[in-house]
Amino acid sequence: MPGNIFGQLFRVATFGESHGAAVGCVIDGCPAGLHFDPDFIQQELDRRRPGQSAIVTQRKESDRVEVLSGVFESRTTGTPIALLIRNEDQRSRDYDHLADTFRPSHADYTWQEKFGWRDYRGGGRSSARETAARVAAGAVAKLFLKNQGIEVQAYVSQVGHLELKTPYNELDLSRTETNEIRCPDPEMADKMIRLIKKIRKAGDTVGGVVSAAVRGCPPGLGQPVFDKLHADLGKAMLSINAAKGFEYGSGFAGVRMLGSAHNDPFYVDESTGKMLTRTNHSGGVQGGISNGMDIYFRVAFKPVATIMREQATVDAAGSAATVKGKGRHDPCVVPRAVPIVEAMAALVLADHILMARGDKV
Repeated sequence: MPGNIFGQLFRVATFGESHGAAVGCVIDGCPAGLHFDPDFIQQELDRRRPGQSAIVTQRKESDRVEVLSGVFESRTTGTPIALLIRNEDQRSRDYDHLADTFRPSHADYTWQEKFGWRDYRGGGRSSARETAARVAAGAVAKLFLKNQGIEVQAYVSQVGHLELKTPYNELDLSRTETNEIRCPDPEMADKMIRLIKKIRKAGDTVGGVVSAAVRGCPPGLGQPVFDKLHADLGKAMLSINAAKGFEYGSGFAGVRMLGSAHNDPFYVDESTGKMLTRTNHSGGVQGGISNGMDIYFRVAFKPVATIMREQATVDAAGSAATVKGKGRHDPCVVPRAVPIVEAMAALVLADHILMARGDKV
Protein backbone atom coordinates (compact mmCIF):
# COMPACT_ATOMS: atom_id res chain seq x y z
CA MET A 1 0.00 0.00 0.00
CA PRO A 2 1.49 3.40 -0.96
CA GLY A 3 1.78 6.19 1.56
CA ASN A 4 3.82 4.35 4.18
CA ILE A 5 7.17 6.03 3.44
CA PHE A 6 8.11 9.47 4.73
CA GLY A 7 11.07 11.64 3.69
CA GLN A 8 13.35 11.93 0.69
CA LEU A 9 16.90 11.27 1.95
CA PHE A 10 16.26 10.43 5.60
CA ARG A 11 13.50 7.98 4.68
CA VAL A 12 11.25 6.08 7.07
CA ALA A 13 8.86 3.25 6.24
CA THR A 14 6.52 2.14 9.01
CA PHE A 15 4.61 -1.14 9.19
CA GLY A 16 2.17 -3.01 11.39
CA GLU A 17 -1.39 -2.83 12.71
CA SER A 18 -2.98 -2.11 16.06
CA HIS A 19 -3.88 -5.75 16.71
CA GLY A 20 -1.20 -7.44 14.63
CA ALA A 21 1.96 -9.07 15.94
CA ALA A 22 4.03 -5.89 15.97
CA VAL A 23 4.60 -2.41 14.63
CA GLY A 24 7.93 -1.05 13.50
CA CYS A 25 9.95 0.96 11.04
CA VAL A 26 12.85 0.82 8.64
CA ILE A 27 15.04 3.93 8.46
CA ASP A 28 17.04 4.33 5.27
CA GLY A 29 19.53 7.16 4.72
CA CYS A 30 20.74 7.69 8.28
CA PRO A 31 24.46 8.57 8.00
CA ALA A 32 27.00 6.04 9.24
CA GLY A 33 28.92 6.59 12.46
CA LEU A 34 26.08 8.16 14.45
CA HIS A 35 26.20 7.14 18.12
CA PHE A 36 23.15 4.91 18.63
CA ASP A 37 21.61 5.17 22.09
CA PRO A 38 18.93 2.49 22.61
CA ASP A 39 18.12 3.84 26.07
CA PHE A 40 17.19 7.21 24.58
CA ILE A 41 14.99 5.56 21.97
CA GLN A 42 13.25 3.57 24.70
CA GLN A 43 12.81 6.73 26.76
CA GLU A 44 11.03 8.40 23.84
CA LEU A 45 8.78 5.38 23.36
CA ASP A 46 7.94 5.38 27.06
CA ARG A 47 6.67 8.95 26.69
CA ARG A 48 4.20 7.81 24.01
CA ARG A 49 3.21 4.38 25.31
CA PRO A 50 -0.32 3.66 26.55
CA GLY A 51 -1.13 3.01 30.20
CA GLN A 52 1.36 5.55 31.54
CA SER A 53 -1.16 7.59 33.56
CA ALA A 54 -4.80 7.82 34.60
CA ILE A 55 -5.72 10.22 31.78
CA VAL A 56 -4.70 8.02 28.83
CA THR A 57 -5.80 4.66 27.46
CA GLN A 58 -5.16 1.79 29.89
CA ARG A 59 -3.96 -0.63 27.22
CA LYS A 60 -0.80 -2.12 28.71
CA GLU A 61 2.10 -2.16 26.28
CA SER A 62 5.75 -2.15 27.34
CA ASP A 63 6.73 -0.90 23.86
CA ARG A 64 10.18 -2.43 24.20
CA VAL A 65 12.15 -1.66 21.06
CA GLU A 66 14.19 -4.35 19.30
CA VAL A 67 17.01 -3.29 16.98
CA LEU A 68 17.17 -5.75 14.08
CA SER A 69 19.73 -4.16 11.78
CA GLY A 70 21.80 -1.11 10.87
CA VAL A 71 23.78 -0.82 14.13
CA PHE A 72 27.18 -2.24 15.07
CA GLU A 73 29.18 -1.50 18.20
CA SER A 74 26.75 1.31 19.17
CA ARG A 75 27.18 3.11 15.83
CA THR A 76 24.95 3.31 12.79
CA THR A 77 26.44 1.52 9.81
CA GLY A 78 24.78 3.56 7.06
CA THR A 79 22.58 0.61 6.12
CA PRO A 80 18.82 0.37 6.84
CA ILE A 81 17.97 0.49 10.55
CA ALA A 82 15.07 -1.83 11.40
CA LEU A 83 13.25 -1.29 14.70
CA LEU A 84 10.52 -3.61 15.99
CA ILE A 85 7.94 -3.06 18.74
CA ARG A 86 5.82 -6.08 19.58
CA ASN A 87 2.14 -5.79 20.46
CA GLU A 88 1.38 -7.46 23.79
CA ASP A 89 -2.06 -6.43 25.05
CA GLN A 90 -4.55 -6.62 22.21
CA ARG A 91 -8.21 -7.27 23.07
CA SER A 92 -9.61 -7.85 19.61
CA ARG A 93 -12.95 -9.07 21.01
CA ASP A 94 -13.68 -5.47 22.04
CA TYR A 95 -14.10 -4.70 18.35
CA ASP A 96 -16.21 -7.67 17.19
CA HIS A 97 -19.33 -5.49 17.16
CA LEU A 98 -17.69 -3.19 14.60
CA ALA A 99 -17.11 -5.79 11.90
CA ASP A 100 -20.07 -4.50 9.88
CA THR A 101 -20.68 -1.10 11.50
CA PHE A 102 -19.06 2.25 10.77
CA ARG A 103 -18.04 4.35 13.77
CA PRO A 104 -18.80 8.09 13.43
CA SER A 105 -15.72 10.21 12.54
CA HIS A 106 -13.46 7.15 12.31
CA ALA A 107 -11.66 5.79 9.24
CA ASP A 108 -13.92 2.71 9.06
CA TYR A 109 -16.12 3.83 6.15
CA THR A 110 -13.40 5.57 4.13
CA TRP A 111 -11.02 2.60 4.38
CA GLN A 112 -13.84 0.22 3.39
CA GLU A 113 -14.60 2.36 0.35
CA LYS A 114 -10.96 2.75 -0.67
CA PHE A 115 -9.77 -0.84 -0.24
CA GLY A 116 -12.97 -2.89 -0.16
CA TRP A 117 -11.70 -4.58 2.99
CA ARG A 118 -10.61 -3.38 6.41
CA ASP A 119 -9.14 -4.57 9.68
CA TYR A 120 -11.79 -3.48 12.19
CA ARG A 121 -9.71 -4.54 15.23
CA GLY A 122 -8.79 -1.19 16.71
CA GLY A 123 -8.73 0.40 13.28
CA GLY A 124 -5.89 -1.75 12.00
CA ARG A 125 -3.37 0.37 10.14
CA SER A 126 -5.37 3.57 10.70
CA SER A 127 -4.93 3.22 14.47
CA ALA A 128 -2.69 5.61 16.39
CA ARG A 129 -0.79 2.49 17.46
CA GLU A 130 1.22 3.03 14.26
CA THR A 131 2.72 6.19 15.75
CA ALA A 132 4.93 4.12 18.05
CA ALA A 133 7.03 3.38 14.97
CA ARG A 134 7.22 7.09 14.14
CA VAL A 135 8.46 7.89 17.64
CA ALA A 136 11.15 5.22 17.35
CA ALA A 137 12.31 6.62 14.02
CA GLY A 138 12.06 10.16 15.33
CA ALA A 139 14.30 9.25 18.26
CA VAL A 140 17.03 8.27 15.80
CA ALA A 141 16.48 11.56 13.98
CA LYS A 142 16.78 13.38 17.31
CA LEU A 143 20.17 11.72 17.91
CA PHE A 144 21.24 13.00 14.49
CA LEU A 145 19.93 16.51 15.24
CA LYS A 146 21.73 16.58 18.58
CA ASN A 147 25.02 16.34 16.68
CA GLN A 148 23.93 19.42 14.73
CA GLY A 149 23.06 21.37 17.89
CA ILE A 150 19.32 21.26 17.15
CA GLU A 151 16.67 20.58 19.81
CA VAL A 152 12.94 19.97 19.36
CA GLN A 153 10.63 20.50 22.34
CA ALA A 154 6.85 20.18 22.37
CA TYR A 155 4.26 20.62 25.10
CA VAL A 156 0.51 20.75 25.66
CA SER A 157 -0.74 24.33 25.43
CA GLN A 158 -4.50 23.76 25.30
CA VAL A 159 -7.15 21.25 26.36
CA GLY A 160 -10.69 22.17 25.40
CA HIS A 161 -11.33 25.75 26.49
CA LEU A 162 -8.26 25.80 28.77
CA GLU A 163 -5.50 27.61 26.89
CA LEU A 164 -1.97 28.43 28.03
CA LYS A 165 -1.30 31.74 26.27
CA THR A 166 2.23 32.33 27.55
CA PRO A 167 4.70 32.31 24.62
CA TYR A 168 7.00 29.28 24.45
CA ASN A 169 10.12 31.43 25.03
CA GLU A 170 8.70 32.67 28.32
CA LEU A 171 8.03 29.16 29.64
CA ASP A 172 10.35 26.78 31.46
CA LEU A 173 9.99 23.83 29.09
CA SER A 174 12.05 21.64 31.44
CA ARG A 175 8.81 21.36 33.45
CA THR A 176 6.94 19.70 30.59
CA GLU A 177 7.63 16.16 31.76
CA THR A 178 6.86 16.87 35.42
CA ASN A 179 3.14 16.16 35.08
CA GLU A 180 0.97 13.66 33.22
CA ILE A 181 -0.59 16.20 30.85
CA ARG A 182 2.83 17.52 29.70
CA CYS A 183 2.04 21.19 30.25
CA PRO A 184 4.99 23.27 31.54
CA ASP A 185 2.71 25.49 33.64
CA PRO A 186 1.86 23.53 36.85
CA GLU A 187 -1.30 25.49 37.63
CA MET A 188 -2.71 25.13 34.13
CA ALA A 189 -1.64 21.48 34.05
CA ASP A 190 -3.73 20.77 37.14
CA LYS A 191 -6.79 22.40 35.55
CA MET A 192 -6.30 20.43 32.33
CA ILE A 193 -5.99 17.11 34.17
CA ARG A 194 -9.15 17.77 36.18
CA LEU A 195 -11.05 18.67 32.99
CA ILE A 196 -9.97 15.47 31.21
CA LYS A 197 -10.96 13.32 34.18
CA LYS A 198 -14.36 15.01 34.34
CA ILE A 199 -14.99 14.49 30.63
CA ARG A 200 -13.78 10.90 30.75
CA LYS A 201 -16.17 10.14 33.63
CA ALA A 202 -19.01 11.45 31.46
CA GLY A 203 -18.05 8.99 28.70
CA ASP A 204 -16.90 11.74 26.37
CA THR A 205 -13.63 13.08 24.93
CA VAL A 206 -11.95 16.44 24.42
CA GLY A 207 -9.44 17.93 21.98
CA GLY A 208 -6.38 20.09 22.48
CA VAL A 209 -3.29 21.75 21.07
CA VAL A 210 0.37 20.74 21.12
CA SER A 211 2.86 23.59 20.67
CA ALA A 212 6.47 23.01 19.65
CA ALA A 213 9.71 24.94 19.34
CA VAL A 214 12.88 24.10 17.40
CA ARG A 215 16.04 25.74 18.71
CA GLY A 216 19.47 25.78 17.08
CA CYS A 217 18.23 25.32 13.53
CA PRO A 218 20.70 26.90 11.08
CA PRO A 219 19.59 29.18 8.26
CA GLY A 220 19.22 27.62 4.83
CA LEU A 221 17.03 24.54 5.43
CA GLY A 222 14.12 24.17 3.02
CA GLN A 223 13.71 23.60 -0.70
CA PRO A 224 11.85 25.71 -3.25
CA VAL A 225 9.12 25.54 -4.45
CA PHE A 226 7.01 22.65 -3.21
CA ASP A 227 9.34 21.30 -0.51
CA LYS A 228 9.37 24.38 1.67
CA LEU A 229 10.35 23.67 5.25
CA HIS A 230 7.07 24.83 6.75
CA ALA A 231 5.11 22.91 4.10
CA ASP A 232 6.89 19.68 4.99
CA LEU A 233 6.36 20.35 8.69
CA GLY A 234 2.68 20.90 7.97
CA LYS A 235 2.41 17.64 6.05
CA ALA A 236 4.21 15.80 8.84
CA MET A 237 1.93 17.15 11.55
CA LEU A 238 -1.29 16.66 9.60
CA SER A 239 -0.33 13.03 8.97
CA ILE A 240 -0.65 12.35 12.72
CA ASN A 241 -3.89 10.70 13.79
CA ALA A 242 -6.57 13.17 14.97
CA ALA A 243 -4.59 16.24 13.82
CA LYS A 244 -6.96 18.89 12.44
CA GLY A 245 -4.85 22.01 12.10
CA PHE A 246 -1.30 23.34 11.77
CA GLU A 247 0.03 26.88 12.05
CA TYR A 248 3.55 28.25 12.37
CA GLY A 249 4.87 31.61 13.47
CA SER A 250 2.09 34.16 13.89
CA GLY A 251 -0.29 31.75 12.14
CA PHE A 252 -3.91 32.85 11.87
CA ALA A 253 -3.36 35.61 14.42
CA GLY A 254 -1.12 37.34 11.87
CA VAL A 255 -4.09 38.37 9.75
CA ARG A 256 -5.04 40.90 12.43
CA MET A 257 -1.66 42.65 12.14
CA LEU A 258 -0.42 45.25 9.67
CA GLY A 259 2.69 44.56 7.62
CA SER A 260 4.56 47.28 9.49
CA ALA A 261 4.00 45.38 12.74
CA HIS A 262 4.30 41.85 11.34
CA ASN A 263 7.64 42.28 9.52
CA ASP A 264 10.72 40.98 11.36
CA PRO A 265 13.56 43.57 11.18
CA PHE A 266 17.07 42.16 10.69
CA TYR A 267 20.13 43.06 12.76
CA VAL A 268 23.59 41.62 13.37
CA ASP A 269 24.32 40.35 16.87
CA GLU A 270 27.62 41.98 17.88
CA SER A 271 28.67 39.15 20.20
CA THR A 272 28.23 36.36 17.64
CA GLY A 273 28.20 38.14 14.28
CA LYS A 274 25.02 36.25 13.37
CA MET A 275 22.15 37.73 11.40
CA LEU A 276 19.03 37.75 13.62
CA THR A 277 15.59 39.32 13.65
CA ARG A 278 14.24 41.51 16.45
CA THR A 279 10.85 39.84 16.30
CA ASN A 280 9.95 36.39 15.03
CA HIS A 281 6.45 36.50 13.58
CA SER A 282 7.86 34.46 10.69
CA GLY A 283 8.34 31.51 13.02
CA GLY A 284 11.90 30.94 11.88
CA VAL A 285 10.96 30.35 8.24
CA GLN A 286 10.94 32.87 5.38
CA GLY A 287 10.36 31.94 1.75
CA GLY A 288 10.08 28.33 2.88
CA ILE A 289 13.69 28.39 4.17
CA SER A 290 14.87 28.56 7.77
CA ASN A 291 16.41 31.90 8.78
CA GLY A 292 18.24 30.77 11.92
CA MET A 293 15.63 31.96 14.40
CA ASP A 294 13.58 29.57 16.52
CA ILE A 295 10.96 27.65 14.56
CA TYR A 296 7.70 27.42 16.45
CA PHE A 297 4.33 25.97 15.53
CA ARG A 298 1.04 24.61 16.90
CA VAL A 299 -0.91 21.46 16.06
CA ALA A 300 -4.63 21.13 16.83
CA PHE A 301 -6.05 17.70 17.70
CA LYS A 302 -9.74 16.84 17.61
CA PRO A 303 -11.62 15.05 20.40
CA VAL A 304 -11.07 11.28 20.17
CA ALA A 305 -13.82 9.79 17.97
CA THR A 306 -14.44 6.77 20.22
CA ILE A 307 -16.79 7.79 23.03
CA MET A 308 -18.52 5.65 25.64
CA ARG A 309 -21.97 6.77 24.55
CA GLU A 310 -24.55 5.46 22.10
CA GLN A 311 -24.25 7.06 18.67
CA ALA A 312 -26.37 6.72 15.57
CA THR A 313 -24.69 5.26 12.48
CA VAL A 314 -25.26 2.76 9.67
CA ASP A 315 -23.94 -0.71 8.96
CA ALA A 316 -22.29 -2.06 5.80
CA ALA A 317 -25.70 -2.85 4.33
CA GLY A 318 -26.81 0.75 4.78
CA SER A 319 -29.24 -0.02 7.58
CA ALA A 320 -29.58 2.25 10.60
CA ALA A 321 -27.59 1.11 13.61
CA THR A 322 -26.15 2.34 16.88
CA VAL A 323 -22.64 2.01 18.20
CA LYS A 324 -21.02 2.53 21.57
CA GLY A 325 -17.31 2.50 22.35
CA LYS A 326 -15.84 -0.46 24.18
CA GLY A 327 -12.37 -1.21 25.43
CA ARG A 328 -9.61 1.21 26.33
CA HIS A 329 -9.28 4.60 24.67
CA ASP A 330 -7.71 8.00 25.27
CA PRO A 331 -10.14 10.67 26.52
CA CYS A 332 -7.70 13.23 25.07
CA VAL A 333 -4.82 12.53 22.71
CA VAL A 334 -2.57 15.49 23.44
CA PRO A 335 -0.50 14.10 26.37
CA ARG A 336 0.74 11.22 24.19
CA ALA A 337 0.84 13.36 21.05
CA VAL A 338 3.72 15.48 22.44
CA PRO A 339 6.49 12.95 21.61
CA ILE A 340 4.82 12.19 18.26
CA VAL A 341 4.90 15.86 17.26
CA GLU A 342 8.57 16.04 18.28
CA ALA A 343 9.36 12.88 16.33
CA MET A 344 7.75 14.08 13.10
CA ALA A 345 9.47 17.47 13.37
CA ALA A 346 12.81 15.74 13.92
CA LEU A 347 12.29 13.55 10.83
CA VAL A 348 11.55 16.62 8.69
CA LEU A 349 14.60 18.50 9.95
CA ALA A 350 16.94 15.51 9.54
CA ASP A 351 15.71 15.09 5.97
CA HIS A 352 16.25 18.77 5.14
CA ILE A 353 19.73 18.81 6.69
CA LEU A 354 20.78 15.99 4.36
CA MET A 355 19.19 17.77 1.37
CA ALA A 356 20.94 21.05 2.24
CA ARG A 357 24.38 19.42 2.12
CA GLY A 358 24.30 19.48 -1.67
CA ASP A 359 22.82 22.96 -2.12
CA LYS A 360 26.10 24.87 -2.46
CA VAL A 361 29.83 24.36 -2.69
